Amino acid sequence: MKSRDNAVRLKRFQIEDKVRQVGQIETMIEEFNRMIADLDREIESEHRRTGIDDQAHFAYSTFARAAIQRRANLETSVADLNSQLTTAKAALDLAEAELARDEERIDRDSVMDRRSSPGRRATDRGAAQ
Repeated sequence: MKSRDNAVRLKRFQIEDKVRQVGQIETMIEEFNRMIADLDREIESEHRRTGIDDQAHFAYSTFARAAIQRRANLETSVADLNSQLTTAKAALDLAEAELARDEERIDRDSVMDRRSSPGRRATDRGAAQ
């Protein structure tokens, strides 16, 4: 019974770790989205400042060009993180299902042990007399 309790405790720890991972990924996605919004504002501000918003123009701002590239990199990172988030949530769901199954098995076994314990005692008493 102790090994099952230890297994359940380990699964709970793994679930806590997966919840932490999901939270970290979600936080990173939110932060990257904020950074993308900031870059959008900076690019727009640079366009207004220079009066040139055509990237093909010879005098297009190098700052705006760099900010656009940075924004594209962040968008790629957000897409990758969304993929990781989907995988992490699936792993969390699986771990929670395994924990529920193991807890149910332990509960079922403990009920069976309680039911069979009085019977064993009565049998033991009958043999002792």
